[in-house]
Amino acid sequence: MCRISIWLIILFPFFFSSCSNYVLKSPKPDNLIIFPPPPDTTRIQFLTFINTSQDISGKQSRFSKFMFGEQKPKPIVRPYGIQTWKNRLYICDTGIGGIELIDFSEGSFDYFQPGGKGQLKLPLNCFVDDAGKLFVADGNRKQIVVFDEEGKYLDAFGETENFKPTDVAIYKDKIFVANILGHQICVYDTIEHKLLYTIPEQQPDKNNRLYQPTNITVTNDMIYVSDFGDFTIKVYSINGKFITSVGGYGRSPGQFTRPKGIETDRKGNLFVVDAAFENVQIFDSHGSLLMFFGGTGNMNLPAGISISYDDLSYFNDLVDESYTLKYLIFVTNQFGSNKIGVYGFVEPRE
Repeated sequence: MCRISIWLIILFPFFFSSCSNYVLKSPKPDNLIIFPPPPDTTRIQFLTFINTSQDISGKQSRFSKFMFGEQKPKPIVRPYGIQTWKNRLYICDTGIGGIELIDFSEGSFDYFQPGGKGQLKLPLNCFVDDAGKLFVADGNRKQIVVFDEEGKYLDAFGETENFKPTDVAIYKDKIFVANILGHQICVYDTIEHKLLYTIPEQQPDKNNRLYQPTNITVTNDMIYVSDFGDFTIKVYSINGKFITSVGGYGRSPGQFTRPKGIETDRKGNLFVVDAAFENVQIFDSHGSLLMFFGGTGNMNLPAGISISYDDLSYFNDLVDESYTLKYLIFVTNQFGSNKIGVYGFVEPRE
C-alpha cells in the first residue's frame, strides 16, 4: 500500500502537467507568406493550418499513452461553414455529419455529433448567438437545428416546401436563413421561430432577384448574400430593400466564378471566398476591390470564412516580428491535406 502511495505522489504532478498545457501547437511555417507581396504594404499574413486535434492539443505524451493507451488524432474531414464565438471555433463538417468544436482557451478539440432529435445530416453553416446558442443550417434535414451552449437539443424549424437552408445568421431580434431552394432569404423571430417575411419581395425584378443564395452575413443593418447562381454579392436593407450588388461573372479581379462564404470586418470591409479562384477577395464598404489573398497552393476548394478579434493571443507567436496582428481570418478548404487556413490581418509596426 505504501509503495502505491509513493508512486502516486511521484506521478501526480506529471499527470496534471501533461493535461494543463493549453497552448496552440500548430507549427510556424518555414517561409513567410504575405499578401500583397512587396513593394506593396502587407495586409495579410498566412499563419498556419489546423488539420487535426493534434494541432490544438499537441502530440500525446508517453506518460499519457502509458496511462490511457494511444489516442489517434481526430481529423477535420470535409469542412464547409465556420464560425467563431469568444475563444471557440465551430466547424461544420459534412464529412462527419457533425461539427468540430475547438476551444483555444482549453486547448481542446472535440466532435459534436448529436443523436436523437438533434441528429445532423448535412451541416453546412452555423451561427452562435450572444447567449451561446448554436443554430445549424442542415441541408438534408431541411431545417435549422438549435442547441444550447452545452450542446443540448432545443428546437428545429423551417418551412416545409421549397426549403433547403444553406446558411443562418442572427441580428438583433431576427434570424436570417439562406434558402437556396426557394431562391430567397427567410426571416424568423428569435423567440418562437415563426416566419416573419422573405427577401426579396414576392415578385422580384432582375436586379434584386436571388438565384442561388448560399451564404449570408448581417451587419450594420445590411444583409449581404452570396448569390452563387448570379456570381454576385447582393446587398439588402434589414427590411429587405435591395441596395446594390458587388461583383459579377468573370475571371478578372473584382469578379466571381463560384462565390461562397462571406464575412465583414469592423470597418465594413467585405470578404468573399471564391471556390474556383481559390482565393478571398476584399472589398471596401462601397464595393470597390481592395486586394485578394490565397490562391493555388494555399487554398483548395475553399468554402467558409470567419473573422475573430478574440483569439489573437493564441496566434501572436506565429506573426512576423515586423507586423502587429489586428484580427484573425479562418478559411475552410474542402479538399487537400490542409483543412483550416489561419490568416492574420496585420499592420506594419511603427
